[in-house]
Amino acid sequence: MSITHLHHTSCLAFPIPIPIPLISRSIHKVITPSISQLSTFRALTVRRLQIHCRSFHTTRIYTSHQSLGTISRTRRGARNMASPGSRSPRSDLEKQYTSSTSSSKVDRKAKKEIAVAQPSSSILLISPQNQILLLHRIRTSSSFPSAHVFPGGNLDPFHESPIPSPSSPSRHVDSETYRLGAIRECFEESGILLALPSASPSPSPHDPTKNSNKKQLLHISEPEASQARKEIHSRNIKFSTWLSQQGGIPDTDSLLPFTRWITPSNLPKRFTTQMYIYFLPLSSSSPSTETEIENGSMTTNQGKEIHTTPTHDGGIEHTAAEFAYCSTWLEKARRGEIILFPPQFYLMELLSSFLPSAGPDTNSKTNFSTEQLAAQRAQVLHFLQGDGDDGTGVFWGEKVMSPLSLGIKKRNGDGRVILGLEGQGPELEGMDRKGDAKRVVLVRFGKEGPREVEVREKREVLEEERGVDGVGGGGGGAKL
Repeated sequence: MSITHLHHTSCLAFPIPIPIPLISRSIHKVITPSISQLSTFRALTVRRLQIHCRSFHTTRIYTSHQSLGTISRTRRGARNMASPGSRSPRSDLEKQYTSSTSSSKVDRKAKKEIAVAQPSSSILLISPQNQILLLHRIRTSSSFPSAHVFPGGNLDPFHESPIPSPSSPSRHVDSETYRLGAIRECFEESGILLALPSASPSPSPHDPTKNSNKKQLLHISEPEASQARKEIHSRNIKFSTWLSQQGGIPDTDSLLPFTRWITPSNLPKRFTTQMYIYFLPLSSSSPSTETEIENGSMTTNQGKEIHTTPTHDGGIEHTAAEFAYCSTWLEKARRGEIILFPPQFYLMELLSSFLPSAGPDTNSKTNFSTEQLAAQRAQVLHFLQGDGDDGTGVFWGEKVMSPLSLGIKKRNGDGRVILGLEGQGPELEGMDRKGDAKRVVLVRFGKEGPREVEVREKREVLEEERGVDGVGGGGGGAKL
């Protein structure tokens, strides 16, 4: 129904267009029709209705191509929307997620071209105590404002080249270009340089964690690193050039691919993001004091102290950088203390069973031994070599996930969006690379971002929702 405003001096709320025969002879008196009256005119089509309101001096012309049957259903729907217990108005973010589709080239619901997915990479950086690094993004950020994220960002043609074109299949495949971008972004954003002295041997392809636990990273003084971060971010010098001048090489071989994420089709900014895990070297002996842990220092087998304390980038993109256990971050998100988007929550949920907190309290300072830490890392490596028991046969390093709404969880008035993770996105439509067919993410999209995020087995959610009236509504592309 289209509405043309001829004169607008105030806002007049009128429930529905009224068929002309139901208007009294006095043009300023409008009779509100009953449902039975509307049914009488079900076959009519409203073309134009001019309503003059003396008190508001407002004239509107309503043009409609809807039948009165549709109008009557709209009236009933409006009453239902206002009833107690109904869902709150959907946020823009929820609308974008639930209206996304898996179709290629054109979003059929929105009738618009799908935004090009920009290539980016990110690192799940694991500390010597098997904690994970998150950065707190600034409130005014154009992407993930106020959220806690892994270090990473877009590939930059000034630093990394060649960057695959949007039509190239390699745009969505792990490569040296993505790895270089991940290491550069990690250094720019946290100050931690994942680089080796030029003469260092490459890690073993059979067990990269074995070498990662003992290797010696390139040492750069804090003043030098701070200045370099600014120069590299400002594109005054290429990252690879600066690193070569320091006698180092990027430690790309130690990056472990851990899923690729393609932004759903209807979001205005889209990314194709390669995720990696990187294990910082273990100390020659597990830190014995709380001070050593908080300072982020470790001593390599060569006796050289390397600082692994993250620092934010001065407020350019982040306001804080901190290591904590996966379980600590997840619990903060559940309490509403921080914002975690579905990819970050999901990946840390997977790792939390292999990299647990050192004590029953998530803030515990109890230490694991070096042997225990190494064993935990070995479990992660073994996990990455499987497909997550989802039956797809796609290993974690090859999985591609583009969250797609399966509907709204109706059981007990939950109201959260159910995001399926099996789809690979419109760019890879029809290819064998898929995501996680076993799990789903439940999330409530508020104005400030995602809340009440939860990872569940898809089968369990389906069983809970079976038989619920209207299950699966509000989703795009698929239904429960």
